[in-house]
Amino acid sequence: MTRHTASLLAAASRIPRRGLAGLARTAVAVLAVGSLAACQGAYDLPLPGGAAQGGDVYHVTAEFADVLDLVPQSAVKVDEVTVGAVEKIELNGWTARVTLRLPKSVKLPDNAIASLHQTSLLGEKYVELAPPTDSTPEGSLSDGDNIPIGRTGRNPEVEEVLSAMSLLLNGGGVAQLKVIETELNKAMNGNESQIRDLVGQLDTFVSGLDKQKSEIVRAIEGIDRLSARIAARKDDLAKAVDTLPQGLKVLADQRRQLTTMLESLSRLGAVGTKVINASQDDTVANLKAISPILSQLNRAGDDLPKSMQLLLTYPFPDEAVKTIKGDYTNLWATADMNLGTVSNNLGLPTAPGGKPTGPGLPSLPSLPKPTLSLPQLPGGSTPSSTTSKSSSCSMLICLGAGEASTGEGEPSWLTLFQTGGAA
Repeated sequence: MTRHTASLLAAASRIPRRGLAGLARTAVAVLAVGSLAACQGAYDLPLPGGAAQGGDVYHVTAEFADVLDLVPQSAVKVDEVTVGAVEKIELNGWTARVTLRLPKSVKLPDNAIASLHQTSLLGEKYVELAPPTDSTPEGSLSDGDNIPIGRTGRNPEVEEVLSAMSLLLNGGGVAQLKVIETELNKAMNGNESQIRDLVGQLDTFVSGLDKQKSEIVRAIEGIDRLSARIAARKDDLAKAVDTLPQGLKVLADQRRQLTTMLESLSRLGAVGTKVINASQDDTVANLKAISPILSQLNRAGDDLPKSMQLLLTYPFPDEAVKTIKGDYTNLWATADMNLGTVSNNLGLPTAPGGKPTGPGLPSLPSLPKPTLSLPQLPGGSTPSSTTSKSSSCSMLICLGAGEASTGEGEPSWLTLFQTGGAA
């Protein structure tokens, strides 16, 4: 026993019995106050009871940005049914880490979500666990898993709702509702028919839009395609926009020349209009005079371009080129020397008999008959004429009446028959 203890016992033996009772009560009060002072608040006192106290349980942690007034031993619910309890709440940096105790009979996906709810308007807080609503459930929640802060949340507090309502009612737009109602009454008073007509027109307009919604959708899709093409060529557009100031500078530098050109064009237009107005009648007359020619050209059709082919090989057609063999050609030609036909082609008047009646026409002299004898051919035979009519032959060219005749009393044909020789 130490000296201090002996001193305390000696002092206590000198205190009366009534004083000892008061001292005992004081010591108990001091101990109670000290124990309460060691606690930081009523939340530090563990609550009795809670779900999932024993048996097969597993623990899951959840990160919350704000746990409000959630306390340990608060309920953990699934589909509004209490299945577990909050075991511990601790600070993890700037977030709150809540440890949940769940029985192994509770099956939740690995990507489950956690949120803070309230049992009633002034009720206690609890943690609600549920499968995800915006994705497909995956895996299974097991012991030691953590629900990140991205999959946790809370409902608005009553204080927050009342504060927002106070802001709306006091400093919001509710005070202007009376003004809006008054102005609407003033605008509609006496205009009921116009408003009714406006509503009918709006109904017609909306009905028309509904009927043309496919075209509107097609137009929107076209705008979307155009926007996509513009987005694909944004580099070219940016380059064009960058070079546009240079082009504008060139136009600004040449503004005087452009103005002069436009003024000259204006004067030219005035002169051209004056010329056209002055020559309008002559132009119309010329067009009317050309009309018959154009009509005949149109009537000629394909004959005109075909006849143009003869110009390159006149007087022979294209087919005559095939008869030319080297430096000679074979030709059979019949010339119609009927005087009546020739006069008709020349536009001269003719007599009923077919002979021309032009004044001062000389008479045609008779052709002399050649007296040349032909050499004897090999074999001792001399060629003789196969026709009974008179004819004369010189070399290999025979001139005579021919077998063709245009009619009684008409001049004879002239027949040219060339069988060879230089072209």
